[in-house]
Amino acid sequence: MPGESCFSPEIETMDRSSLNSLIDERVRYTIRYAADHSPFYRHWFRENGINPLEIRVHEDLLELPIISGKTIREHQPPVTSEFEFLSTGWENVFSIQETSGTSGTPKGFFLTWDDWKRYAEKYARSFVSQGFSKKDRIVVCASYGMNVGANTMTIAAQRIGMGIIPIGKCSFESRILKSYKPTAIVGSVFKLLHLVRRLRAEGLSPLDTSIDKLVAGGESFADESREYLAGLWGCPVYNTYGSTEGTMCGECTQVAGLHVPEDLVHLDVYDPRMASFVNDGECGRGVLTTLLPVGGKAGMLLLNYDTEDTTVVLSRDRCACGRTHMRIHNPQREAETAWIFQNSLNRVDIEAAVFQPGNMDYLTGEYEAFIHPGENPGETVLKVSVEALDPEQCDRKGIEDIFVNRFLKYKPGLAQHYHDGDLRIQLTLTRTGGLELHTLKGRPKRLIDRRNH
Repeated sequence: MPGESCFSPEIETMDRSSLNSLIDERVRYTIRYAADHSPFYRHWFRENGINPLEIRVHEDLLELPIISGKTIREHQPPVTSEFEFLSTGWENVFSIQETSGTSGTPKGFFLTWDDWKRYAEKYARSFVSQGFSKKDRIVVCASYGMNVGANTMTIAAQRIGMGIIPIGKCSFESRILKSYKPTAIVGSVFKLLHLVRRLRAEGLSPLDTSIDKLVAGGESFADESREYLAGLWGCPVYNTYGSTEGTMCGECTQVAGLHVPEDLVHLDVYDPRMASFVNDGECGRGVLTTLLPVGGKAGMLLLNYDTEDTTVVLSRDRCACGRTHMRIHNPQREAETAWIFQNSLNRVDIEAAVFQPGNMDYLTGEYEAFIHPGENPGETVLKVSVEALDPEQCDRKGIEDIFVNRFLKYKPGLAQHYHDGDLRIQLTLTRTGGLELHTLKGRPKRLIDRRNH
């Protein structure tokens, strides 16, 4: 195969016709398994007048209702007496996991050991596609706990044969890099940027470490911030997209979209009304369905689950790496999207404008943005605060001009309102650590809409 090996070559390079047949076979089996083993789906099929035997191919999933995180929360304690999504006996549950709970009560998930092996299979494929092998030692900065990410990566590493340094956070001491000479780090873009600043404060350049690749996950990011991070470390930065729900997609070394493990999770992209599929190349909401191999079992599965993330199917053709599984655009959280004058604005749009080469000599990359009503009727104000290394020594006007020009370049709808005076953009420079998000606990929210709707 051109360029690189696969973890499961017989699956990852399967021709499209055979892959579609395998997907349809697993759709049929998974639907039957849900009807036989899940109290929620047994009732859900009956309530919606669905005959599970009539769901034959993946296009038939369009006939099924959409469920969401809210659906899961409404069918678990304390709302109900039992966890109605549990689809196996308690004696088969290897672990109980939870989501972070950032958007409500944490959702409970139940994983058998077979579930863990399938989760690890997905991550192992991504790791191998990114050039990992048994020669690698990887620092895992994802937290070990109720989320599945860190443990899944650890199991995947064991299957590949590479070593794990299970730190769990990006605030580890520089001696870890000096003593153990890891070849890779997994962490979010901003945690890896913070690490650079700490290393430099200790007189250590990231370029002088043994790190030869980075894996960024946990949140969406702009290509500009990725390129900046790669330059600081002098190595490629690969993207992964994973969740407790079981998405787990990853870029290969071609960096041409994230490969979806289509034999293990089916991903459809729906229009904003969640009524139909969109065409490849069009943006929509990602909806996933767990796929079980025939004869397989699961502690919990999801059918037509709204991820509340938006994405685009980039291609279903064979990638230059040799893999045939479809590739998607880096998903963006719907919760991090606001609308101004009927134009969508995601925090990644702000991030892309912050991480401009002409500005990053003066900025740390940290930012936050707030949308406010203007003083005049029909006016909206976008207030953006960015951290500067030395606010008093910056060309404030030059930094603002670069930011505004890049932001409006890819937002033509907002650009028109800006030039008409309906949209005002205010850029403020603050000292390091001076952003509001540094005073808050949990995952930073970088785009906040403070208009009264």
